[in-house]
Amino acid sequence: MDIILQPWPWYVSGALIALVMVLLVYFGKTFGMSSNLRTLCSIGGGGKYCGFFRFDWKAERWNLVVVFGALIGGFLAVTYLSDGSVIDLNPKTVATLNGFGFSDVGAGLVPPEIYDLGVLSGWKGWALLITGGFLVGFGTRYAGGCTSGHAITGLSNLQWPSLIAVIGFFVGGLIMTHFLLPLILPQL
Repeated sequence: MDIILQPWPWYVSGALIALVMVLLVYFGKTFGMSSNLRTLCSIGGGGKYCGFFRFDWKAERWNLVVVFGALIGGFLAVTYLSDGSVIDLNPKTVATLNGFGFSDVGAGLVPPEIYDLGVLSGWKGWALLITGGFLVGFGTRYAGGCTSGHAITGLSNLQWPSLIAVIGFFVGGLIMTHFLLPLILPQL
């Protein structure tokens, strides 16, 4: 049973991602989470309010398997494949996060100070959620896709715009991590 709880080596998951990409290219399909969200909004009637959601979502039904697979896979991984051990983080990272007010850094997959439902009891949590959601939605639309779509599908298809988008994602992540989060986290 111990073997199952160990993380898979990178070459196993990398080979599986490559296999999925070969199949998608063969069938002329693309992959990305933001396209699934667009499909869900269209199913929910978003086309009545915004032209972006007016399209034949039934042609994209196959892509919803990605959403359900991510949900089911996440549940199975946390429930059955996790041994509950503390995540081994760099001591400098732990010290920095403790300085921001996080406790038990690495004890869980995500810090409860940000991801616990209790965060939504105050206006700051709601403001962070709404602002973050708007920025992610705007950025995804502006970039023509999300990180998974550009980094996995776009780069696999050698698309120049995807390379530019992925570089932008990384630069934005570095700016957020090193400059913006130190300003935002103490306010929570």
